[in-house]
Amino acid sequence: MLQKVLIANRGEIAVRVIRTCREMGIATVAVYSELDRNALHVRLADEAYALGGQTAAESYLNTEAILDVIERSGADGVHPGYGFFSENTDFARAITSRGVTFIGPPPEAIEVMGDKISSRLAAEAAGVAGVPGRSQALESAQEVIDFGTEFGWPVAIKAAYGGGGRGMKVVNEAGEAEAALESAKREALSYFGRDECYVERYLSWPRHIEMQVLADSFGTTLWLGERDCSAQRRHQKLIEESPAPNFPDDVRRAMGEAAVKVSKACGYVNAGTVEFLYQDGEFFFLEMNTRLQVEHPVTELVTGLDLVEWQLRIASGEALDFAQDDVARNGHAIEVRINAEDPSGGKFIPSPGTITRFDQPSGPGVRLDAGYGAGDTISQFYDNLIAKLVVWSSDREKARRKMLRAIEETVIEGVATTLPADVAILSSEDFVNGTHSTKWVETTLDFSSLPTAAPAVVSIGEGRIRKDVTAEVNGRRVTVALWVPDGSEELPARPQSTALKPRRQHHSGVLGSGSGKVLVPMQGTIVKVNVTVGQSVEAGDTVVILEAMKMENAVNAEKSGVIKSVNVATGDQVGAGDVVVEIE
Repeated sequence: MLQKVLIANRGEIAVRVIRTCREMGIATVAVYSELDRNALHVRLADEAYALGGQTAAESYLNTEAILDVIERSGADGVHPGYGFFSENTDFARAITSRGVTFIGPPPEAIEVMGDKISSRLAAEAAGVAGVPGRSQALESAQEVIDFGTEFGWPVAIKAAYGGGGRGMKVVNEAGEAEAALESAKREALSYFGRDECYVERYLSWPRHIEMQVLADSFGTTLWLGERDCSAQRRHQKLIEESPAPNFPDDVRRAMGEAAVKVSKACGYVNAGTVEFLYQDGEFFFLEMNTRLQVEHPVTELVTGLDLVEWQLRIASGEALDFAQDDVARNGHAIEVRINAEDPSGGKFIPSPGTITRFDQPSGPGVRLDAGYGAGDTISQFYDNLIAKLVVWSSDREKARRKMLRAIEETVIEGVATTLPADVAILSSEDFVNGTHSTKWVETTLDFSSLPTAAPAVVSIGEGRIRKDVTAEVNGRRVTVALWVPDGSEELPARPQSTALKPRRQHHSGVLGSGSGKVLVPMQGTIVKVNVTVGQSVEAGDTVVILEAMKMENAVNAEKSGVIKSVNVATGDQVGAGDVVVEIE
């Protein structure tokens, strides 16, 4: 069994892995950026080491810095979590070449399945049909146009080395192709370190069904059950559940067997997920995620298995001690993602900031996997997932009602969250009946009545308090306790945005102020400036594109006129309320 595991990640997945390691008696090593110096995963780990930098590229995607910590800490295993380096072949090889165990599949399997293009070819070779598309990396927007002209619109551009909807853009017509491809490549490079993309058909009303697999190094590969992840917005999953509603058992078995075929075709070992699109009784291979999924807890609750435990056991050389017929699925589980986004008016604008209050739900069948607590700050530089709320009950309707109760108990202040939108989804007749699809949230649900989250103002308190202070000795984190005066003061209210916009398909968007001064409603990084001084613009035109929390947001003009001044350039950091462009 592994003795010490370094978690090359952050947030709730790092916390999740640390907890199972502790239960198994395995020591843990956390790594952190400058912004995560006192993050929850850092506080929980047995040891923690600084990577330096603020952005993901400077820290969690810095291979040399992570390898240095592995050597200094003496870790004999590395768990990559999801995102970042979890599906990066070069990183996995860098780990294994040092005699350290990579807690995931062999690098060769990641190479085949981590690249969505080669995974399509592997699935086809295994006799599993994929969504019609091109199995080559795109070199120009013209290739997207040619594909759409031949197979019909809309089409989907996807990151070849990505997952979770990052780097995915839907193109409705030829005129959108160039901007969509450009945006997809930027997001893919930012989140996965590679910008290759490919194109495929975008089905009209599909459901997103994925199959959890588990494979050991002795030739046993099992499918554990499916998850329905169809409640999505901007290709990001919002709510997941298991088992899938209105899903025939014969299709379930066929999909499970197809997932095993795909896994065996690439020599897969450890936990993985094979994703499918399901429509009109047929299913199509979508991709294989060679890692632990965000939504793995719903499978854990219906099967009674700890998937992280089995990841660690398989990586340590153990064989699965149960067979396919031993896999039992009981009851129903639902997960909602609590993201730092403001869904009011249907905008879903990123909402970085400090959590000033976090009341967590409890009760039978309720689980919360959180990466933050009260007092923690959610940075614009990282993913916006605060926590995952998961419930289990004996049937779907009981689980749905339990989730609504658990959400009602959950109080988060200081940042806006997606919880109001989750309630709207769970309460919808289409969701209740299980007739929704991946396009349903954006095309059917109306979020216009969701209120803007109220900013929180809290008093710190009085008297002398204990202050835990973090110091670094040769890059290793050490915490000491000090007793210091507590200067009572009011924390400033976090600014809120109430801007609305016409919907865009290739990225999120926000409007300017309407006064001629175009303001940004959130902190972020300018990734593109679309206008120049003297240029004429119409109301609704995009003037700049802002990246915040790994999402691109178009900042649009609310009035027509001529550009008087451009106050930012690509790469500039901006704060909420900054004037980026002036129109006269």
